[in-house]
Amino acid sequence: MADLGGKTLFISGASRGIGLAFAKRAARDGANIAIAAKTAEPHPTLPGTIYTAAEEIEAAGGKALPLVVDIRFEDQVRDAVEKTVEKFGGIDILINNASAISLTGTLETPMKRYDLMHQINVRGTYLCSQACLPFLLRGNNPHILNNSPPLSMKAKWFQNHVAYTMAKFGMSMCVLGMSAEFADRGVAVNAIWPKTAIATAAMQMLGGDESIKACRKPEIMADAAHVILTSDSRQCTGNFFVDEDVLRENGVKDFGQYAVDPSHELMPDFFLD
Repeated sequence: MADLGGKTLFISGASRGIGLAFAKRAARDGANIAIAAKTAEPHPTLPGTIYTAAEEIEAAGGKALPLVVDIRFEDQVRDAVEKTVEKFGGIDILINNASAISLTGTLETPMKRYDLMHQINVRGTYLCSQACLPFLLRGNNPHILNNSPPLSMKAKWFQNHVAYTMAKFGMSMCVLGMSAEFADRGVAVNAIWPKTAIATAAMQMLGGDESIKACRKPEIMADAAHVILTSDSRQCTGNFFVDEDVLRENGVKDFGQYAVDPSHELMPDFFLD
C-alpha cells in the first residue's frame, strides 16, 4: 500500500482526539503536519495543546508545524496556510476535522451556540477548503477529507438537534459539491464518519466514563482515513465513507483492537441507519 511519506497535511482541530489520531497515523509514514487548532495553553478540562500534539507527531516520525488558528476567522486561516506552504513547500491533503457540537432542541439552542456550530463546521470547512485548494491543485494526488456524515433527509436525524445536524450536513454538502466541481482537476473530496461512537473529549463531556466504555478508539478513524488518503484522487472522490466499512473492505478482520473495552457493547454513532 502507498504511504504518506513526504506529504504535507493541513488538519483543523488536530490538537486532540480524532484530529490528532489522523495526524499521528500520517506521521508514522513520515508526513508533514500543520496542526491548525485554537489550544495554545492547557485547557482546564480538555487534554492537549498544539504544542503537545506537535511533540507526539514528531515522536511518531513526522514533522509538525503547530499553528494557533480559530477557523472562524479568515485572516487566521489564510495566514496558517501561507505558513504551511512556506515551511513545507505546498499542501497535499486537507482534513476538515474541527467541529462544534450541541445536541439541543430548537428552543434550547441559544443563537450564540447555533452560530458557533455553523461558523466552525460549515463556514470553517468551506474556508479551509477555499484557502488550501490553490495549493492542492498543484499537488500530487491531492485530497480533501471531511469528518462528516452521509447525507440523509430522514426527519429522525434532525428532530432532536436540528441546528447540529444542519451544521454537520453542511460539511457533507461541501463534499457533494466540491467533489463534482474539482473532479476533472484531480482533487478528491470525500467524507469519513464512524460506525460507532469514538472515545473523544466531546463524548466524555456528553456521556461520561460509562459512555467511553461503549466507544472505539480514534485510531479506527485514522486507519480508515489512511486508506482513503493513499488512494488515487482521480478514482476515489465524492464518497461518504464509514470507517469500519473501509477497513473491512481492505482486509481488516480484528475490530476488537479498536474497542476501548472489548467486553462492552458498542454504541452506534448518529446519522447511520
